[in-house]
Amino acid sequence: MEEATPVQGVYARFGRFLPAALVILVFVVIWSMGWFDYFSLSSLIMHRHALAAHIADNWLLALAVYFLLYAGLVAISFPGATLLTVSAGLLFGAITGGAVTIFAATLGATIIFFVARSSFGDILEKRAGPFVSRMIDGFNRDAFNYLLFLRLAPVFPFWVVNIVPGLVNMPVSTYVAATFLGIIPGTFAYAFIGAGLDSVIAAQEHANPGCADAGTCRIDPSALVTNELLLAMAALAVISVLPVILRKWRGSTG
Repeated sequence: MEEATPVQGVYARFGRFLPAALVILVFVVIWSMGWFDYFSLSSLIMHRHALAAHIADNWLLALAVYFLLYAGLVAISFPGATLLTVSAGLLFGAITGGAVTIFAATLGATIIFFVARSSFGDILEKRAGPFVSRMIDGFNRDAFNYLLFLRLAPVFPFWVVNIVPGLVNMPVSTYVAATFLGIIPGTFAYAFIGAGLDSVIAAQEHANPGCADAGTCRIDPSALVTNELLLAMAALAVISVLPVILRKWRGSTG
C-alpha cells in the first residue's frame, strides 16, 4: 500500500476545515471592503426608488439575484438577515418577498449547517463537557421540536441557530424541515413590516424634508418591531416546545 505524501497527510488532517476557512475568508473580505455598509436601513431608504425601478424592468432576474444574495449572506453568517427580509417586503411585497426569503434562508442555513458539521461536529462530540453533552442528548431525543423552538424564539440570533445543530450532528432532513417551518412566522412578520415601511419614511420626510435621499431619516429598526409581535413569536416558541415538556412530564409521572 502506497504511503501518503506529506501534502496528502496535511490535507487529510486539515482538509475538512477548508469550507469553514473559506466562509471566514469571504466574510472578512466583504467586511474589509466595506460592502456590508450597503446592507443598512439608511442605504435601503436612499436607494429604494432606484432599486424599485430596476426590479420593475427585470422582476424575475431581480428576484433570482435577491434569492442568491440572501442565501449567500446567510451561508457566511451575515448577522443582518432581518434587514434583508424587511427589504424584500419593501421591494417585492410582503407575500412574494417573504416566500422567497423563506426558501433562500433555508438554503443558506443548510449550507452553513453542512460547513459546521463537516468541520467541527465530531470534535465537539468527542470533547464535549457535561453541558454540551446534555444539549446533544436533547437534540438526539427530539431534534425537530428543539430546533423549532430555537427558530421561533425571537431571542436567539439566526446565524447562531444555523451553526449549533451542525455541531451536534442533527439529521439533515430534520434540520431542513424545522428550519423551513420555524422561520415562516418571523419572516412574514418582517416582510409585512417592510411592506409598510413607505408610510414610516413618508412620516420622516414630512418632519424632515429631503432626509430619505440624504440618508438622514432617523428610523430606529428596533422601533419597527412591536411588543405584540415579539409576544406572538414567543408564544409560538412556547407552543413548539410543549410536546417535549409533556413527554418529560409523562415520563416522570408514569
